Amino acid sequence: MWYMAVAAGSFRRYATYRVATVAGVFTNTVFGLIIASTYLALWAERPHLGGYDRAQALTFVWTAQALLATSALMQNGGLDELQERIRSGDIAVDLYRPADLQLWWLAADVGRAAFQLIGRGVVPMAVGVVFFPLALPHQALTWLMFLLSVLLGLLVSFGLRYLVSLASFWLLDGAGLALVSGLACLFFSGMVLPLRAFPGAFAEVAQLLPWAAILQVPVDVLIGARTGGSLLQGLVFQAAWAVALLALGRLVQRAATRKVVVQGG
Repeated sequence: MWYMAVAAGSFRRYATYRVATVAGVFTNTVFGLIIASTYLALWAERPHLGGYDRAQALTFVWTAQALLATSALMQNGGLDELQERIRSGDIAVDLYRPADLQLWWLAADVGRAAFQLIGRGVVPMAVGVVFFPLALPHQALTWLMFLLSVLLGLLVSFGLRYLVSLASFWLLDGAGLALVSGLACLFFSGMVLPLRAFPGAFAEVAQLLPWAAILQVPVDVLIGARTGGSLLQGLVFQAAWAVALLALGRLVQRAATRKVVVQGG
């Protein structure tokens, strides 16, 4: 109940940033149009690149734009605030709360993601549907599996970003690490190009990394590239990375908070 209130409060908080939301929708839509045009040219030269037809490739583009803010593919999401609280020493106050630090920030991130999915995800996807032939499913079950996959991807994303934020306990400024992590996420999640389109063994390795669970797997579920056993395998892959990263975050949190030293004294 406590964490549901945190998630609801986070949703309301992000809902107040209306101008930023509109600007984000506009940016996602413009970039979606640019990337979709690029994909049309690429798939005209290389039909079925990565095993996708043109409609599936275009669906990949617009789903990625819809999930860009939801899964915090480019930024640290709301965990930038956690990094700042660690740097300033305000984290000491958080540790006195009658709530688990990791679960508190996870609940806040779920609330943030829920708003971003609605506020910045629906319109770009609608634009894609209007202007391009997309390979969207007609079965409600596929949409439910997609939403489940998005949730699991969000847990993986949070696990990675939480570890980056906790590094601020040992670093004076974690901005550099957050930037490197964001770039790795953009490339290895499939945001730049679907991982299946990468050459040979590199594609196989990239699809085993945790970033693949954030975007590549959910989109494959949506466009029908994962069905039956492959679908189950993808969900298990996501769940395994989520559990591993959250457990590692728990261990790092325990080591970091064993002795909290507030900078300046």
